[in-house]
Amino acid sequence: MTHVDTPSTVAPVGGPSLPQERRLVTAIPGPKSLELTRRKEQTISGGVGTTIPVYTVAAGGGVLVDVDGNSLIDLGSGIAVTGVGNSAPRVVAAVAAQLAQFTHTCFSVAPYDGYIEVAEALNRLTPGDHAKRSALFNSGAEAVENAVKFARHYTGRQAVLAFDHAYHGRTTLTMGLTAKNLPYKNGFGPFAAEIYRAPLSYPFRDGGLDGVEAAKRVISQVEKQIGANNLAAMIIEPIQGEGGFIVPAAGFLPTLVDWCRANGVVFIADEVQTGFARTGDMFASDHEGIVPDLMVLAKGIAGGLPLSAVTGRAEIMDAPQVGGIGGTYGGNPLACAAALATIDSYESDNLVERAREIGAILTERLSALQAEDARIGEVRGRGAMMAVELVDPATGEPDAALTGRVAAAAHAAGVILLTCGTYGNVIRFLPPLSMPDHLLVEGLQVVADALAAA
Repeated sequence: MTHVDTPSTVAPVGGPSLPQERRLVTAIPGPKSLELTRRKEQTISGGVGTTIPVYTVAAGGGVLVDVDGNSLIDLGSGIAVTGVGNSAPRVVAAVAAQLAQFTHTCFSVAPYDGYIEVAEALNRLTPGDHAKRSALFNSGAEAVENAVKFARHYTGRQAVLAFDHAYHGRTTLTMGLTAKNLPYKNGFGPFAAEIYRAPLSYPFRDGGLDGVEAAKRVISQVEKQIGANNLAAMIIEPIQGEGGFIVPAAGFLPTLVDWCRANGVVFIADEVQTGFARTGDMFASDHEGIVPDLMVLAKGIAGGLPLSAVTGRAEIMDAPQVGGIGGTYGGNPLACAAALATIDSYESDNLVERAREIGAILTERLSALQAEDARIGEVRGRGAMMAVELVDPATGEPDAALTGRVAAAAHAAGVILLTCGTYGNVIRFLPPLSMPDHLLVEGLQVVADALAAA
């Protein structure tokens, strides 16, 4: 790591040209970031929080540079958004070219070809060779809401099943689908009706229950408490995100898909966090060998620009009346240009394989750490979506306090690190796929040092 005594006075250049190094020239946060935090507190809703109070002026590759000249290793990717990097050259060029043409017409008023091209790409990339349709939106939560709309309209049913530890968004409907109370739901009710919850397959805490038996437990609950004929949709993240990067046991998801097919229930895979090469497959559903009826996509879709989508079976997607689906900004032309360039990067730069390489490094280093530290209860995840669950080694109970100390120490040392989990005791690793190996290894060593010192 390189240290200098005073902040640089030269404005940093973004993108891959940024030096790929961790560099601390002030404490974290530095004086300029502290001043911006003061201004934030005077001008922005107190309900809007930040993970690390440093203010970004440039980012690219695997680093983020703040206003004080510090260069931090980014193990968060803006919560799995910047898989291709924060300023990928293809994305920057595509957005600049579109910006010179027009910024907005509203696709529902005067359409444009970028929206169609994104839909064509999504229909091609997502699992299954059936006829598909897509619709574009702005955020993951908005796409989830519309997936539920598609399912309800198509089936004529109302009930929706979500799972323990789920996270599907912060709108009224998606808060109902989301499991965790704080900070997402507390004080914001009442929530939407006809939402039900079932136990997830959580191998670390399931007492050895295999995936098929865990799925049968869900099916029994649905049949007894809801009734299959009342259930419009079942929605699940193939790997839980905010809930703790929980990977269901083998057989869990395929058994649920088979039951949905047999009972006319729309199976919705929420791949907002798992999609677009993040797990070492283009989508986490690919690894499971499942073909969802609908897929919800966002985050990594457009290199950091706001875009989301629902892609699925043509007969479901075509069910609503004309004009029943849409929105002013959905499929904005700048975001569509970014998405096409981002998808090109995933395919042309072989980023699926890169995610597997990152996953191999993460698994090796974190497993070695687990072997030496009983406070790491489990290492789990796939590809560039890995996590460790921290526990009391004597009882196995979640240790949220330890997790918070480790994250705070990593932040102070110049590593952006995210936590998650229903119990607040999971550290998640979401490096951009553009991160070079040396930065990933250094970032992991900082986390290991923080855990040792905590």
